[in-house]
Amino acid sequence: MFKNLLFKISILLLIFGFVVHTPTLATGNSSEDIKRAEESIDKAIDLASKGNLLDSKKAYDEFNKTWREIEEGIKADSVAAYRDIESNMGKVVYAFTLKKEDQVLEALQGLKAVNEKVANGGYPKDSGFKKEDISLDDFILILQQTKNEINEKNQGLALKSIKNASSSWLSVEGVVVAQSASVYNDSERDLVTVQAMLAANPPEYEQANKVINNMVEYLTPLANKSEYTYWDAAMILIREGLEALLVVIALMSFVKKSGEARGKGWIWTGVLGGLGVSIILALIVKFVISSGAFGNNNALIAGWTGVFAAVMLLYMSYWLHSQSNIADWNRYIREKSQTALTTGKLVSLGVLAFLAVFREGTETVLFYIGMASQIKLQSLLLGFLIGAVILGILAYLMIFVGLKLPLRPFFMVSSVIVFYLCVKFTGMGIHSLQLAGLIPTTNAPNIPSLNFFALYPSWESTIPQMILVLGAACIILLKQIKKK
Repeated sequence: MFKNLLFKISILLLIFGFVVHTPTLATGNSSEDIKRAEESIDKAIDLASKGNLLDSKKAYDEFNKTWREIEEGIKADSVAAYRDIESNMGKVVYAFTLKKEDQVLEALQGLKAVNEKVANGGYPKDSGFKKEDISLDDFILILQQTKNEINEKNQGLALKSIKNASSSWLSVEGVVVAQSASVYNDSERDLVTVQAMLAANPPEYEQANKVINNMVEYLTPLANKSEYTYWDAAMILIREGLEALLVVIALMSFVKKSGEARGKGWIWTGVLGGLGVSIILALIVKFVISSGAFGNNNALIAGWTGVFAAVMLLYMSYWLHSQSNIADWNRYIREKSQTALTTGKLVSLGVLAFLAVFREGTETVLFYIGMASQIKLQSLLLGFLIGAVILGILAYLMIFVGLKLPLRPFFMVSSVIVFYLCVKFTGMGIHSLQLAGLIPTTNAPNIPSLNFFALYPSWESTIPQMILVLGAACIILLKQIKKK
């Protein structure tokens, strides 16, 4: 039953990973594609010339929708054409916000002129760099382009550019995390922050410019490193595997303490399932679809997986805390006819192990794939083995210490660890959904950025964490009052 459940979850996640931006209307011929899209621009110009800006905007939106279907094909043919179209689209959006007929007409006609140039083959064939194979230098160039749009106060184009950077982040995050975990965390935080600043009304151009300048400053030194060491490879596995390890060890210690031998099998099935799906998904991203196209979908998967895992961890933490009374635990075992764990709980333990390993495993494999071309094979393998050994030692020590604890302290310590992971997964999950653009971001500069708790300067991610902490405090307080 559980294997079937894991298989269904794996298939759903893989299908979700394939829901990427694919051109459904593109013919493969950029001239033909742009001619078809231009029909909406002609309609928009005609309506704008009659003073009907509302319907003109709707016609332009039709062009924008078609453009999303064909833009990758245009960019593959000519980066210059792609940038000119994007730039003129930004001017059109800005003109519509001003609601001035003459400016709207001028902007639409400028866009039409660029489209006609593309249709007539007026741009040289120049594909530039590909989203799926960009370097950290290329990523910094995208940030510089965003900065240029900010300086010109072009909200539409600046927002488009920073979203492009977020999508491309998957291609370079392995290079960044291999050298500095703090820079990696700062980059993900700042990508969300800049998006929020540019989406604000009015846009916070000055602050966004400062954040991007800071990003360029701390990313540039990392771009100059040409090769990585075995320790860089080891630290990736240690850093990324620690959260998943804490979840799995807490679950393993729990089933051992309960005397339910079947629980270990369910947990290991979840671990192996998570590892397997992580490797398959990472290989698909690397060799089948572009990492640029998968960027936002990766953030969505990480986000929803983190939120779902946090919900399960919350329940697990509450249940562990509720069993910290020895009399309650003995009564629970008697009620279950000497079976410490029900089938439902066994399933939940396996699913939780799967989610924890899958969430961290996918990124870990992608990191290794990203740095594989810049490290010697023996260094990569040696680093992986060192990281695995260190994690294994930590796992043994955690299990050994956990089993040595008396029953009440064991449940209390386990509930605190699991609740900490719940709070952290909540912050990480919501932050990933913000990175994907699914959840808005309200910047809160007064909130500190603490990686240990996955605390970010955003109300959307911080408020749920605060509710969890306050809720836990209230439950503990009520129990103390009831006991007295």
